Amino acid sequence: MAGDPGVDAKVQVSRRNFTLGAVVVLTAACTKVSQGNAKAQATFWSQYRERFVLPTGRVIDNGNGNISHSESQGYGMLLATIHNDRKTFDSLARWTAETLLRPDIALHAWKYDPRELDPVADPNNATDGDMLIAWALSRAAQQWQVPDYAQRSRAIRQAIRSRLVVERAGRMVLLPGLQGFADQARVVVNPSYYIWSALDAFAALDGEAVWAPVIDDGVRLLSDARFGPLSLPVDWFQIDSAGKLAPATDKPHRFGFDAIRVPLYAAAGRRLAVAETVVAWWKTYADSGKPIPAWIDVLTGETAPYALSEGGMAAVGRTIGSPQPDALAQDYYAATLQMLARDMI
Repeated sequence: MAGDPGVDAKVQVSRRNFTLGAVVVLTAACTKVSQGNAKAQATFWSQYRERFVLPTGRVIDNGNGNISHSESQGYGMLLATIHNDRKTFDSLARWTAETLLRPDIALHAWKYDPRELDPVADPNNATDGDMLIAWALSRAAQQWQVPDYAQRSRAIRQAIRSRLVVERAGRMVLLPGLQGFADQARVVVNPSYYIWSALDAFAALDGEAVWAPVIDDGVRLLSDARFGPLSLPVDWFQIDSAGKLAPATDKPHRFGFDAIRVPLYAAAGRRLAVAETVVAWWKTYADSGKPIPAWIDVLTGETAPYALSEGGMAAVGRTIGSPQPDALAQDYYAATLQMLARDMI
């Protein structure tokens, strides 16, 4: 499958350096801390919005030539619901539907590049972007009583379940996109596309019978898809026709810029066991005081010559309970990881 537009085109975009729970305030001191945290979160959101959200409703990836993608739109929409910012949400939802929504199916083209004559040249989708958009729309529908958002979310969920979930060697597998990820020889999987909080929300909306096979098999799949001496996940892995798991043969064998979201989503989605080996590896660095490398080749042990970004360290902090950076990164992806680490539910 080397050369497929699905697998290869998406990873050309470089990666640089969930249900609400009730909060019980027990003391005046706790109230002060809670208010301080809320103020800090609001400040982060206003900075994020100013830095990355255009007035038209487009979230820009400033590390990649100010492109936008369904993922960035989904993240922006989700964060807008968390921060109760309907004005921003409405503009994001409008631009996303008008610009990225495919005419043939309720999924979204994965990339918008303003530098190109045709900014949406590739109609292929990115499943995590569609999941984020559907989840955010369902939250907005409930939060602000907007039936149209509920209808749009439902259509996307149905498209994901009917077109992007396949059976391979007895497992229900979530495809990263419609095209380029599955053939007779193998299925390619991105483990960071399993956004557990979104899948749980889908199950609550559509019924356990619809989504439980995807969730349960996904937990088992990610628990099994650990490689190398440290048993770490990788950005991309494959399942062959016999069901054997291995790092994708046409990708670097790295726990890196994609897979760093695996422990973040696992922590938010109350399934940290799927990332327990990452937690153990990160803790060895935290205990030694050494900087955590931005990536590691899980087979050779080679590590990046540079440390995790602020976003990466925020994911570490959310996962193992260490301090998170107190300033929002200038880079879109790093800043988004910071926002998710602080806000994701």
